[in-house]
Amino acid sequence: MDYVLIMAGGRGSRFWPASTEQRPKQFLDILGTGRSLLQLTCDRFRKLLPPERIYVLTNERYRSLVQEQLPELPATQILAEPSHNNTAPCIAYAAFKLHALDPEANFVVTPSDQLILKEEAFLEKIEQGLRFTASHPALLTLGIQPHRPHTGYGYIHYAQTKPVEEGIYPVLAFKEKPDEEKAKTFLASGDYLWNAGIFLWQAGVVLDAFRQNAPEIYELLQAGAEVYNTEAEGSFLRKQYPQTPSISVDYAIMEKASNIYTLPADIGWSDLGSWRALYELQPKDEQENVLISGRLTVQNASRCLIKAPADKQIVLRDLHDYIVVDTEKVLFIYPMEKEQEVKPLSD
Repeated sequence: MDYVLIMAGGRGSRFWPASTEQRPKQFLDILGTGRSLLQLTCDRFRKLLPPERIYVLTNERYRSLVQEQLPELPATQILAEPSHNNTAPCIAYAAFKLHALDPEANFVVTPSDQLILKEEAFLEKIEQGLRFTASHPALLTLGIQPHRPHTGYGYIHYAQTKPVEEGIYPVLAFKEKPDEEKAKTFLASGDYLWNAGIFLWQAGVVLDAFRQNAPEIYELLQAGAEVYNTEAEGSFLRKQYPQTPSISVDYAIMEKASNIYTLPADIGWSDLGSWRALYELQPKDEQENVLISGRLTVQNASRCLIKAPADKQIVLRDLHDYIVVDTEKVLFIYPMEKEQEVKPLSD
């Protein structure tokens, strides 16, 4: 049976001051739609799967936020990690839990904070991918068709001329975030995709990949296989989980396993990794300003992103290429070109 695991445990520090450790960006209405990024992600998958097959993985401190925003999900479908140990341990935990529930479990792993503009195309790709992983012992990753030489994303090098079936290809290698010249080479070759961090696989297949390539994680979490989906699960996890190494699923298994495939997709995707990424995706006024919320008056102001309380009037004059975010506790005015320096301010 098919399931989805929505990853919602990150801190979202590059969206400070709107995003804080107490309420990270996945729980915020970043897009000004009236729904948080987590709610939008769940809404998207409810078009494909019933609520009883939607699981959310978060950190223990955010469990109540998930319950508040997704009241239709029972507590048993909210998986709470007791420590921040990156993506490999939490995916292994979810795979053990789903496998104990359903030995034939076939599931999608998706971040909770991405933007998908072409939802119908996205869901068609997910359905195609789930059909493939249901019948193949494969680790499948959704690859995004690049449209510019982006230096902020990892890349997937794939065998474009050797499909294993229509639209699905072997992965040759994962490449870390490149410099601009290398990114231009990747784009020109046509053999590279952006790595979106969206994975599809059977629970048993990915557990086997952990057993072979990340045995420490596998052994720590497999030791209590009989407690998953019982009242003893929480105490077992609090004891074992913090001992797992903090490592991403890419490093732990995806860069080592041999049964890796990709499904290229043109779905209007963005990882919404920063204020600039949000600015680039939003409609702009005549001065190329983006107003997410608030009321705006400009006098010689351009290329700014503004997010403020809905009833607040913002007046900008002689300001260009700035991020302006007004929250309950912080007024943040920061040059767009230095947005990569935002993260340390949230510590």
